[in-house]
Amino acid sequence: MTPESVIHIGRKAVETILLAAAPMLIIAMVVGLVISIFQAATQINEQTMTFIPKIVAVFIALLIFGPWIMNLLITFTTGVITGIATVGR
Repeated sequence: MTPESVIHIGRKAVETILLAAAPMLIIAMVVGLVISIFQAATQINEQTMTFIPKIVAVFIALLIFGPWIMNLLITFTTGVITGIATVGR
């Protein structure tokens, strides 16, 4: 196994992690921003008000993007496992 192949696998792993986490992170950020704007406009400074909508939004995003994330992870894992066969050569 060459150093280039190890770097390639590591890079693909980081890309896969970022792609898998991105939908939930982006939706949580947008919901947090909307709630922050609402809190600033109404001058409500309740810190716990942001948690429940964010959790619900992340769960909904996981339900929507779950099949795509699973396909992404299966594709990466399959590629790594099939690449194991070429290590001994």
